[in-house]
Amino acid sequence: MTADESLLVTATDRSIELVNAAAQAAADRLAHDIIAYDVSDVLSITDAFLLASAPNDRQVKSIVDEIEERLNKDLGAKPVRREGDRDARWILLDYVDIVVHVQHSEERVFYALERLWKDCPELPLPEDARKTHGKGAEHAALTGVDLSDHAAGLPDAVDGELS
Repeated sequence: MTADESLLVTATDRSIELVNAAAQAAADRLAHDIIAYDVSDVLSITDAFLLASAPNDRQVKSIVDEIEERLNKDLGAKPVRREGDRDARWILLDYVDIVVHVQHSEERVFYALERLWKDCPELPLPEDARKTHGKGAEHAALTGVDLSDHAAGLPDAVDGELS
């Protein structure tokens, strides 16, 4: 398989539609660093992951609520599972076709899901979502939060290939 072939998107049209709607909803609620990956070639349980973050627990919950409301209203989609509400540090919405992860910025840096899924093709997102790239670091710099301390404990083994 060539490098170009490994970057082909194989997610379904429905999955891409859900990802785009969720990404726009997250951007509308000022989420940071929105990114989506087509994981359909490496996972049989879902087609895509959408990742987004926010600097506080209240905003994490607000982003998740907006995504859930928008996908239900506009596309008739309801999550089969919603996890992480109690602490609102990392909330997961499982729509079967896609899984949405909205994390507090500290969890986003610590768990580094982008490093885990970096070999999967990135899905194109709406312009508003693309504009959020780098917002997490920008916010951390403005507020004096050093997120690098949270990443220091992350093992290098995360960079390994997916099995």
